[in-house]
Amino acid sequence: MTLGILYHMPFWQTADGALWEAEGSFARYVDSLAPYFDEILVAAPAFDTPPASGSLVRARNVRFAPLPYFPGPRQFYPQLLTMYRRLSAWVQQSDVIHLRVPTPPGIFAYSIARRLHKPIFLLVVGDYRALLPHLPYRGLKRAAFAAYVAWEERALSRMTRGALTFVNGAALRVKHERGGVDVYETRTTTLSDADIDSKADTCRSSPVRLLTVSRIDPRKGLRVLPEAVERLVAAGANITLDIIGAPIGRIGEDEQTAILDDVARRGLVSRISIKGAVPLDVLMRRYREYDVFVLPTRPGEGIPRVLMEAMAAGLPVITSNVSGIGSLVRDGDNGLLLSSSSAEEAASAVRRVLDDAALRQRLIAGGYRTARAHTLERQAAEMMAVVERKLGVALAAVPSVA
Repeated sequence: MTLGILYHMPFWQTADGALWEAEGSFARYVDSLAPYFDEILVAAPAFDTPPASGSLVRARNVRFAPLPYFPGPRQFYPQLLTMYRRLSAWVQQSDVIHLRVPTPPGIFAYSIARRLHKPIFLLVVGDYRALLPHLPYRGLKRAAFAAYVAWEERALSRMTRGALTFVNGAALRVKHERGGVDVYETRTTTLSDADIDSKADTCRSSPVRLLTVSRIDPRKGLRVLPEAVERLVAAGANITLDIIGAPIGRIGEDEQTAILDDVARRGLVSRISIKGAVPLDVLMRRYREYDVFVLPTRPGEGIPRVLMEAMAAGLPVITSNVSGIGSLVRDGDNGLLLSSSSAEEAASAVRRVLDDAALRQRLIAGGYRTARAHTLERQAAEMMAVVERKLGVALAAVPSVA
């Protein structure tokens, strides 16, 4: 039984046949599903020039069906004819089709799989419609992206009506549930049991080290961070902030430039650094070097997997109450929720964590409980139990859900 998985995170293959992914979260996800199938065939864009480092796909039964590289829809559609041929070949080689959506090739792969009567299941991990109001596009560019979002929303609606659907978080479940359509809520994760730390407290040394892990683009709300740090320093806090993540496309590069310009204008160059992308296996260790995690994100996604990564590392988590985040983070129990993605609220929440040791320790303990409940092993078993039951797929291993 071959599972075909489609997503838009790019991979590359080395001369020895090893398969690598730059960010790492998707590589771990693929590994988590590998025990349930004889073979996995990943259809994803292949880097034209591979990065210097990344995360290895460790499962031995995973093969690569490379697509031409595309960082976004603007690069995807001019290559549609080639893409369609590659997707057709990939679907024909697969017994079960798994689409992580939204992604530009999603509707085309879905249509091919339906025509060939292949069983399909989806994992919906984002919401373009919620993202649109928060992008800094103007004029024709905004109109063009709005048209693209409308197209993707229609395509996604068609897919969810015709395929078994998992969604990342409660907000996406509410959006996609409709009469007669099965929608199963999950929480995408990267965690194994070995990733969960045990320290009981942070913020015991100076300076206190804040961490944000995020792709750099407007929906993440990162532009408020320089002002938040400035407010905290003005109030007497000795803090630094590292932002780990890379800009995504031209819009992300513009966002990074705007953040760095604001850092310089506020005189915070010695306190705020953008570190770029870090492979996940390295990142999981790096989390433990910090004291507090802050992500003032905006609507447009399910549940950022970095929240659970930070919880697993024993960091108090501060994030916005948007999208599906409220179904994971319980305010005052395993994190603090911001009612708005503002510098003032972010600074106030950090101040609470710094000043209240009992609160800080409670958030850390709650984060550990949440992380243990959402490991990759558990998520994969729960999803595969549903796939086996609903699609009648004969899996290579029996899902065991505690």
